This record gives sequence, C-alpha cells and structure tokens, in this order.
Amino acid sequence: MLIVACLCPLFGFTGSHVPSLSRSSRLVASRQSPDRASNPQTVSLSSMRSNMLCTSYLAPFLLTSYLCLFTVFFPSSSSKITLPSDSSNKVSLGLYYESLCPYSANFIVNHLPKIFDGDLISHVDLNLVPWGNAKLKGNAAFDCQHGPSECLLNTVEACAIDIWPELNEHFPLIYYIEKLVYSHEYTQWESCFEPLGLDSKLVSDCYAGGRGKELELKYAAETNALQPPHQYVPWVVVDGKPLYEDYENFLSYICEAYSGTAKPEACSELSSNRVQLREARKSHPVCYMKEKTSSPVFEVMRSAVESMTSWTKMLLDV
Repeated sequence: MLIVACLCPLFGFTGSHVPSLSRSSRLVASRQSPDRASNPQTVSLSSMRSNMLCTSYLAPFLLTSYLCLFTVFFPSSSSKITLPSDSSNKVSLGLYYESLCPYSANFIVNHLPKIFDGDLISHVDLNLVPWGNAKLKGNAAFDCQHGPSECLLNTVEACAIDIWPELNEHFPLIYYIEKLVYSHEYTQWESCFEPLGLDSKLVSDCYAGGRGKELELKYAAETNALQPPHQYVPWVVVDGKPLYEDYENFLSYICEAYSGTAKPEACSELSSNRVQLREARKSHPVCYMKEKTSSPVFEVMRSAVESMTSWTKMLLDV
C-alpha cells in the first residue's frame, strides 16, 4: 500500500482520485464512531488530516521517486559510465597479400591466427588488403599474378571484408578460403560460407554488381601508396614499418611497438629464445613481384612454373 501511495501522485492521482483509500477511511471512521460517520464534515476533515499526514510521511519518498524517474528518462551526460579505452595504444598490423600466393596462404593459415591467442588482438588493429602483386591496366581493369582465379578470390575476400567489417566475422571466412588454397582445393571456396553461417549470395552480388571491382581498385591504390613500396607478398607492416622477409616473427615486432602500460599476456610469454630465433633467421619465402610480359602464353607458363617452385620451396622450408 505504501508503494501504491507513493506512486499515485507520480501519475496524477491525489487522495480524491483513489476511491479505495477514501472508502477505507470512511469504513474505519464509521466503525470507531457512529456520530463522526454521520457527520460528513467530520469525515471530510478526518480524511484531509489523514491525507496531510500521509503526504508529510511520503514526501521524501515522493521526491525520491520523481528524481529517479527524471534520471531514467533524462540522464545527464555526466552520469554516463565511460570505460577506459586503450585504442590510442593499439599497434597497427597491415597484411598486403594475394589469395593464391602459397606464402600468403601459409601465413594466414599457420601464423596470423596466433594474434587471437590471449588478449593480444585487443591491442592490435588488423588490416587485410587482398591485392598483392596485381597490375592495373586501362579502363580500370587489372591482371593478377596467379591468373583470373586469383582475381576472383581477391575480390571475394575484399567483398567479405566490406560486407562483414567486424574482424571476427570476415577473418574466419578468409582463413577457410586460404586453407583451401594451402591444400590446393581453392576451387571449392564456395563451401566455406555455410559452416560459418554466412550468406554467399551477398558476396556473389558484390562480385557481380561491380562493388567488388570498386573495392579492388581501392586496395590497389592503398597498396601502391605504400612507403617504402612493397616488393613481394606477403608484405607485413607493423606501425607503418615493413618487416620484409622476417614477417613470420610479426608477434615480436608487435610487442616491441606496443606502448601501453599493461603489457599483453602474449608478449610476456615471448621468451628470450624467441627473440634470439628472430635474430638468427630473418628470411622467409615470398612471392616476388614480376614485370608483366608481352606474351600471354609465356605469362601462363611462367605463372605455372612459379607456383610449382613456390610450393616446393615452402614444403622444403617446413
């Protein structure tokens, strides 16, 4: 009853608007004093005193209720809770790659996922740029180093990044596509969508509707603007500095570049042996950028030989 009495004034009800409360007052008065019950004026005065007494007791509760409702419906900017942000201390990690380069696939499948171990990813801004060593031609057309299939998959991955901008949405798809590339089964790339619960039609529409080409031209401009210019793929950049052929040791570079006060757990786990290993081995296989030849037949043969050689080197290196 106390709660009801406190809330009633908030919705425009006074003592006269709550018939059950007035009726109760009359019943109590009639039972205690028949003479008072027969006198309307006495009953009215009694009700007024009761209401005044109730109001005096409920005033603090009414004030609190009003203040609570005001805070709920009209929160002030000072009442908002602002969580501490570490965005200013994030390390940028850029991966410039092409989908069918075996070394790009190897890096994405076997090395890059380490960034998701522990809390490291919360301290890193990862930017994937699927363009690589492709070459621009006239009329906004382009050729890819490993042929039309690579142009297709570059565009598919560009569309995925555009459609699902959150890293935890587009990276799993890119990972599974590159895993198929790694196992020489990339023609089955369309099978990657369903297990992830992603709609493949969105990517198909992006590719067929021209949005994919627009994205690839954007990535071409971003890649061509690199300073120093990229020489091969994968081209890994940490805070604007290329790692060259030491790209597989990207974790140690991230930890060195991190300037926050709380050191990421993954960085604490990097032992001195890991640093010594990085110093001892700074060369990892890459797909070098080649000048475009005027002979299409020679280009096809060169691309096939280069792919076979790249895979052989990678297997021997492992």
